[in-house]
Amino acid sequence: MRKQEVIRIKHNMASSMRSLFSDHGRYVECFRRFLNNSTEHQCMLEFMDKQLPGIIARIGDTKSEIKILSIGGGAGEIDLQILSKVKAQYPGVHINNEVVEPSAEQITKYKELVAKTSNLENIKFAWHKETSSEYQNRVMEKKDIHKWDFIHMIQMLYYVKDIPATLKFFHSLLATNAKILIIVVSGTSGWDKLWKKYGSCLPQNDLCEYVTSSDLTQMLDSLGIKYECYDLLSNMDITDCFIDGNENGELLWDFLTETCNFTMTAPPDLKAEIMKDLQEPEFSVRIEGKVLFNNNLSFIVIEA
Repeated sequence: MRKQEVIRIKHNMASSMRSLFSDHGRYVECFRRFLNNSTEHQCMLEFMDKQLPGIIARIGDTKSEIKILSIGGGAGEIDLQILSKVKAQYPGVHINNEVVEPSAEQITKYKELVAKTSNLENIKFAWHKETSSEYQNRVMEKKDIHKWDFIHMIQMLYYVKDIPATLKFFHSLLATNAKILIIVVSGTSGWDKLWKKYGSCLPQNDLCEYVTSSDLTQMLDSLGIKYECYDLLSNMDITDCFIDGNENGELLWDFLTETCNFTMTAPPDLKAEIMKDLQEPEFSVRIEGKVLFNNNLSFIVIEA
């Protein structure tokens, strides 16, 4: 077979790969499997317990109301942890918590969580079904610019087209002593290496950008915005990815590659190469027979 024919066949096979974001139901299930198999939420909760109280120590000084803006608040689990820390820091102070979230399904889950959570007195909730850029456009058009005491963007900057403009805009909304908390994957994580090496071989989509803390800190430096960056260790158990036909492994593969049915649609040589790489020390460690992918997170705190 001539080389050109091999390339054409590979191209045709590759073209059958489609973005995981084209199948919302499957994406949601893959994300759920990722959370079940990773220490992502535990890592965030550890940060909230140990670091957040110091970070928010002055955001409510001399204020009768603390205004918090959650960008991409999802189903609200982490948001409520943040609110509990702010409440503990400023007992009795009214908190106005506004949420910008494009998924109606996630907003519904967030409202259900609030309804069954006690100890939320003094907290007023409002939800806006929109993306961060839609929020930005609405605010600018109406010239309805509020200042916020705490803004957080947790694992959402991947879905923003113009990140520097977004950072600059939200930084301009900070009140006195206010902070922005951003959580993204670390530049030291396996994600960084995976995206850099294989991003161009995987389905390109308009929904998701490959961005890590290394990219963000460079952007913040060029914007002249002050920040602190904390790295926390996290991992994702991908052992099932190396068991043929394992359903959990198949879904984790989809999440890792952002490809719908990756193992069935990827060219065999690409699949074999990624499979081999993901077991290498730069991507994962082996502990007690498990393959743990490096899911390290960065917590970036921006000052007003």
